[in-house]
Amino acid sequence: MSKSVILCGVGGQGTVLASKLISYAAMAKGEDVKSAETIGMAQRGGSVTSHVRMGENAFSPLIPQGKADVMIAFEPAEAVRNLSYIKEDGVVIVSKKAVKPVTASLSKKVYEGKDMLDYLEKKVKRLLVVDGEKAMAELGSSKVLNVVLLGAAIASDEIDLSMDEIRAAIDAKIPEKFHELNNRALEAGARLYLGITD
Repeated sequence: MSKSVILCGVGGQGTVLASKLISYAAMAKGEDVKSAETIGMAQRGGSVTSHVRMGENAFSPLIPQGKADVMIAFEPAEAVRNLSYIKEDGVVIVSKKAVKPVTASLSKKVYEGKDMLDYLEKKVKRLLVVDGEKAMAELGSSKVLNVVLLGAAIASDEIDLSMDEIRAAIDAKIPEKFHELNNRALEAGARLYLGITD
């Protein structure tokens, strides 16, 4: 049984780190893992897409169209752009805040993301829109959107990884001084998926 997760966002949002945490956690439990990144002008706000496949049938690092179990999208337009990868009953977790791409900045076009979210609402059966800015404000850090979204994805039970397995990956891959913050971010994301509020 294999699981496929696609992560998509804009350079600087932590997409690649989130994919590495998933890969590390899966490898630590003995899963065969394949992953690949497509990075376009990542340092300048370009698109970043990571594919993570785990399990015995993960022969290629790239997820075929219509086969991803979960999408973790850091930005609404990137979610729409990569939507063809998600399977019909797959889970899409997307951050509400639009990040204006470089192309829109150059063309002076207005882009707010609401149209993209409306489109996702129509097309995705299992969709969670996360108010990432609010979550990060509550956590006191603008750097943990990736782990908040990851916590929501783990809570969906579609990735076959537990919260403890991701915590162990955080401990292994993130400097110790950030462990407590990232663990709180993970829990916050899980609560958002499960609909639990403090």
